[in-house]
Amino acid sequence: MHAREMISTHPQVRGNTNDALIRCIEACYDCAQTCTTCADACLGEEQVAELVQCIRLNMDCADVCTATGSVVTRRSGSNEAVIRAMLDACATACRLCAEECERHAGMHQHCRICAEACRTCEDACRKALQTLSH
Repeated sequence: MHAREMISTHPQVRGNTNDALIRCIEACYDCAQTCTTCADACLGEEQVAELVQCIRLNMDCADVCTATGSVVTRRSGSNEAVIRAMLDACATACRLCAEECERHAGMHQHCRICAEACRTCEDACRKALQTLSH
Protein backbone atom coordinates (compact mmCIF):
# COMPACT_ATOMS: atom_id res chain seq x y z
CA MET A 1 0.00 0.00 0.00
CA HIS A 2 0.97 3.59 -0.44
CA ALA A 3 -0.69 4.91 2.72
CA ARG A 4 2.53 5.98 4.42
CA GLU A 5 3.93 7.57 1.28
CA MET A 6 0.73 9.46 0.51
CA ILE A 7 0.13 10.68 4.05
CA SER A 8 3.75 11.77 4.47
CA THR A 9 3.44 14.00 1.39
CA HIS A 10 0.25 15.69 2.58
CA PRO A 11 0.97 19.40 3.15
CA GLN A 12 -0.91 19.53 6.46
CA VAL A 13 0.69 16.44 7.99
CA ARG A 14 4.22 17.89 7.94
CA GLY A 15 5.99 14.64 8.74
CA ASN A 16 3.65 13.63 11.58
CA THR A 17 2.60 10.40 9.91
CA ASN A 18 1.61 8.46 13.08
CA ASP A 19 2.83 4.95 12.32
CA ALA A 20 0.08 3.30 14.37
CA LEU A 21 -2.60 5.04 12.30
CA ILE A 22 -0.90 4.02 9.07
CA ARG A 23 -0.70 0.39 10.19
CA CYS A 24 -4.38 0.65 11.11
CA ILE A 25 -5.33 1.98 7.67
CA GLU A 26 -3.48 -0.90 6.02
CA ALA A 27 -5.03 -3.45 8.41
CA CYS A 28 -8.51 -2.05 7.76
CA TYR A 29 -8.26 -2.43 4.01
CA ASP A 30 -6.68 -5.88 4.32
CA CYS A 31 -9.41 -7.00 6.69
CA ALA A 32 -12.16 -5.61 4.44
CA GLN A 33 -10.84 -7.60 1.49
CA THR A 34 -10.40 -10.74 3.60
CA CYS A 35 -13.92 -10.49 5.06
CA THR A 36 -15.44 -9.97 1.61
CA THR A 37 -13.65 -13.05 0.31
CA CYS A 38 -14.62 -15.08 3.37
CA ALA A 39 -18.29 -14.16 2.95
CA ASP A 40 -18.16 -15.26 -0.67
CA ALA A 41 -16.36 -18.49 0.26
CA CYS A 42 -19.00 -19.20 2.92
CA LEU A 43 -21.68 -18.80 0.25
CA GLY A 44 -19.97 -21.56 -1.71
CA GLU A 45 -19.99 -24.05 1.17
CA GLU A 46 -22.46 -26.95 1.16
CA GLN A 47 -23.67 -26.08 4.67
CA VAL A 48 -24.23 -22.41 3.83
CA ALA A 49 -27.31 -22.23 6.06
CA GLU A 50 -25.05 -22.79 9.08
CA LEU A 51 -22.86 -19.86 8.01
CA VAL A 52 -25.51 -17.15 7.66
CA GLN A 53 -24.39 -15.24 10.77
CA CYS A 54 -20.76 -15.55 9.70
CA ILE A 55 -21.60 -14.13 6.26
CA ARG A 56 -23.52 -11.22 7.77
CA LEU A 57 -20.72 -10.38 10.20
CA ASN A 58 -18.16 -10.66 7.37
CA MET A 59 -20.13 -8.17 5.30
CA ASP A 60 -20.64 -5.79 8.23
CA CYS A 61 -16.99 -5.98 9.19
CA ALA A 62 -15.85 -5.38 5.61
CA ASP A 63 -18.02 -2.26 5.36
CA VAL A 64 -16.93 -0.89 8.74
CA CYS A 65 -13.26 -1.54 7.93
CA THR A 66 -13.54 0.21 4.56
CA ALA A 67 -15.26 3.23 6.09
CA THR A 68 -12.73 3.38 8.92
CA GLY A 69 -9.80 3.18 6.53
CA SER A 70 -11.25 6.07 4.53
CA VAL A 71 -11.99 8.30 7.52
CA VAL A 72 -8.64 7.68 9.18
CA THR A 73 -6.81 8.38 5.91
CA ARG A 74 -8.35 11.88 5.81
CA ARG A 75 -6.59 13.13 8.93
CA SER A 76 -6.00 16.76 8.08
CA GLY A 77 -8.55 19.04 9.65
CA SER A 78 -10.64 16.09 10.69
CA ASN A 79 -12.61 15.74 13.85
CA GLU A 80 -10.63 13.50 16.20
CA ALA A 81 -13.84 12.46 17.97
CA VAL A 82 -15.11 10.94 14.72
CA ILE A 83 -11.80 9.12 14.16
CA ARG A 84 -11.97 7.73 17.70
CA ALA A 85 -15.57 6.56 17.19
CA MET A 86 -14.67 4.90 13.90
CA LEU A 87 -11.65 3.13 15.38
CA ASP A 88 -13.71 1.91 18.32
CA ALA A 89 -16.53 0.69 16.07
CA CYS A 90 -14.05 -1.04 13.79
CA ALA A 91 -12.35 -2.81 16.69
CA THR A 92 -15.76 -4.04 17.87
CA ALA A 93 -16.83 -5.23 14.41
CA CYS A 94 -13.52 -7.04 13.99
CA ARG A 95 -13.80 -8.71 17.40
CA LEU A 96 -17.33 -9.96 16.70
CA CYS A 97 -16.42 -11.19 13.23
CA ALA A 98 -13.29 -12.93 14.53
CA GLU A 99 -15.29 -14.67 17.26
CA GLU A 100 -17.79 -15.98 14.71
CA CYS A 101 -15.15 -17.04 12.20
CA GLU A 102 -13.23 -18.85 14.94
CA ARG A 103 -16.30 -21.07 15.46
CA HIS A 104 -15.87 -22.36 11.90
CA ALA A 105 -12.08 -22.22 11.62
CA GLY A 106 -11.67 -25.95 12.21
CA MET A 107 -13.80 -26.77 9.17
CA HIS A 108 -13.11 -23.83 6.88
CA GLN A 109 -9.64 -22.43 6.22
CA HIS A 110 -11.13 -19.19 4.89
CA CYS A 111 -12.75 -18.61 8.29
CA ARG A 112 -9.43 -19.24 10.06
CA ILE A 113 -7.64 -16.75 7.81
CA CYS A 114 -10.45 -14.22 8.22
CA ALA A 115 -10.38 -14.52 12.01
CA GLU A 116 -6.64 -13.79 11.94
CA ALA A 117 -7.14 -10.70 9.76
CA CYS A 118 -9.92 -9.49 12.04
CA ARG A 119 -7.79 -9.93 15.17
CA THR A 120 -4.91 -8.08 13.49
CA CYS A 121 -7.20 -5.20 12.53
CA GLU A 122 -8.82 -5.08 15.97
CA ASP A 123 -5.37 -4.82 17.55
CA ALA A 124 -4.29 -2.14 15.05
CA CYS A 125 -7.41 -0.08 15.80
CA ARG A 126 -6.83 -0.29 19.55
CA LYS A 127 -3.17 0.72 19.16
CA ALA A 128 -4.15 3.63 16.91
CA LEU A 129 -6.68 4.78 19.50
CA GLN A 130 -3.92 4.93 22.10
CA THR A 131 -1.99 7.44 19.96
CA LEU A 132 -4.83 9.96 19.88
CA SER A 133 -5.29 12.59 22.57
CA HIS A 134 -8.26 12.20 24.86
